[in-house]
Amino acid sequence: MSEHPHVEIYTKENCPYCEKAKDLFDSKGVDYETYNVTGDEELFDEMVERADGRQTAPEVFIDDELIGGWDDTQALAESGELDEKLGIADEETGDNGTEAGPEHRRMIIAGSGIAGLTAAIYAARSNNDPLVLEGDEPGGQLTLTTDVENYPGFPEGISGPDLINQMKEQAERFGAAVRNGVIADVDDSSRPYRVELSNGDVYTADAFIAASGASARTLGIPGEDELMGYGVSTCATCDGAFFRDEEMIVVGGGDAAFEEADFLTKFADTVYLVHRREEFRAEDYWVDRLQEKVDAGDVEIIKNTEVTEIHGSVEEGVDDAELVRHPEGYPSDKLDDPETETFEMDVGAVFLAIGHTPNTDYLEDTAVEMDDAGYIKTEGGTGGGQTKTGVPGIFGAGDVVDFHYQQAVTAAGMGCKAALDADDYLETTELEAQAGATGAAASDD
Repeated sequence: MSEHPHVEIYTKENCPYCEKAKDLFDSKGVDYETYNVTGDEELFDEMVERADGRQTAPEVFIDDELIGGWDDTQALAESGELDEKLGIADEETGDNGTEAGPEHRRMIIAGSGIAGLTAAIYAARSNNDPLVLEGDEPGGQLTLTTDVENYPGFPEGISGPDLINQMKEQAERFGAAVRNGVIADVDDSSRPYRVELSNGDVYTADAFIAASGASARTLGIPGEDELMGYGVSTCATCDGAFFRDEEMIVVGGGDAAFEEADFLTKFADTVYLVHRREEFRAEDYWVDRLQEKVDAGDVEIIKNTEVTEIHGSVEEGVDDAELVRHPEGYPSDKLDDPETETFEMDVGAVFLAIGHTPNTDYLEDTAVEMDDAGYIKTEGGTGGGQTKTGVPGIFGAGDVVDFHYQQAVTAAGMGCKAALDADDYLETTELEAQAGATGAAASDD
């Protein structure tokens, strides 16, 4: 490898994962070249050839070695291998050559989505020196949203990435530090709490806010894993343009699925919205908006139906999908019912928008209480301390707590509450410590 590795990133327009890849290398102070494949067939074909047939962006190369997409690059960053490939791996040693102790922070915030960044803004303004650890999905789910039209203060709407970037700049202006890193474990057995990252870095913190959001779920069906990135995707804004003029399936019945289906009409021949039951969870705004696309012939809604298998290959992408339908819904639970119909659809892409799983694995060995799905249980109520967990000094905010509303504005509100609750905890703890020290001194006189 050369002394200064040559980093290349193939990108496309309106690609949040491309921005995440660039942000990662920016955070490491590494120069890179970008190649925008949008509208450039020759450059797109070059990317596909170099990336072993993958048709999604970003694709990252270091000294002509294929690193892969965002997930691959992030995984190497977590393990520390990316720093080694870049020649910037640091030895954690002190000035005297001995191993340095973990860096201590007054407050650590897990997650850089809207809840985490709101908490960072409030915590920084309270002089709590917050460190924000971005996690494996920097910016959270909002970076996958093209247009945010219901966030107060933006009458013309704002893109998800733009909103997140502005909040990040605001948090940093007030003194918050934002670093790339994925938390592997939190040790709450002693104070201060010990926070270990997946790359081995260790921090300690007096207060900790879990705002690590949730990750997209998948179906767990044959063909899904093998074709992920080759026609199967959880992000229409990232990958939709790669399948122009194809027929596409969107799986889901909530706001995200309706938004994805609406977005894909820009590229698809026809979008099929597949939902496993009769009723939708999406708000009326999205139902009405998509109905306009149905009336125009751009979208077809298929209810009481599930995708059970996806066929295709890495070389050719998705060929077709196998589906089952039952008039009473949830057909995969009724495969032996004579009313269950099995059929195939020739489609070029399948987009999954079926909800999220909270990112709380790193809290499993703590005393923080979670429900069966992994959502953090907080104190709630109407007074102060609503974001407290059962562990003093650990708080929860955003989609790791809220499985009901899951809106940007409610996540921001919870991030604000968590920062205020954490600030109150820190001040109370310090006052108690001072009172204890004063009492001990008085008893010595």
